[in-house]
Amino acid sequence: MTSPDTPQTSDTRDPIAEARRQWSLRWPEHADQMAAVTSVMRAQQLLLSRVEAVLKPFGLTFAAYEALRLLAFTRTGALPMGKMGVRLMVHPASVTNVIGRLEQRGLVTRAPSPDDRRVVLAAITDAGRALAEEATAALHGADFGLPGLNPAQAARITEALRTVREAAGDL
Repeated sequence: MTSPDTPQTSDTRDPIAEARRQWSLRWPEHADQMAAVTSVMRAQQLLLSRVEAVLKPFGLTFAAYEALRLLAFTRTGALPMGKMGVRLMVHPASVTNVIGRLEQRGLVTRAPSPDDRRVVLAAITDAGRALAEEATAALHGADFGLPGLNPAQAARITEALRTVREAAGDL
């Protein structure tokens, strides 16, 4: 324990390393898993914050950007709302909310499918496509919030997390 007179140094303890140390004293067989999940959660917070900061000047959240980008990637520029939820891995209500906000801005339209009136299609507009391209260029410029990470390092992270996703039944 430091006293108030003890100077603080720049090499303060990593809170996750300290949590792992504490866990190791009590439950050593689970310390690495706890540190891993805590690290992933913290990294998610940091990355989302960085990505959202890049997207803020465009008036986009990451969820809205993903929806625009997904529509821009399609051959026709349109997808059923239900299929968007599956591809974006979010609840249908989340898709409805995001598409509603994008529609208010004139970036997407919603209409019943001509093939099945029960299906609602979301379609990207020219303005939405242009904004998606601008935002994508900005994210590329920011290395998607991962500055300093080379492609091989990013691929290793993706592969390690794929293993986690597979074990959770996500694939």
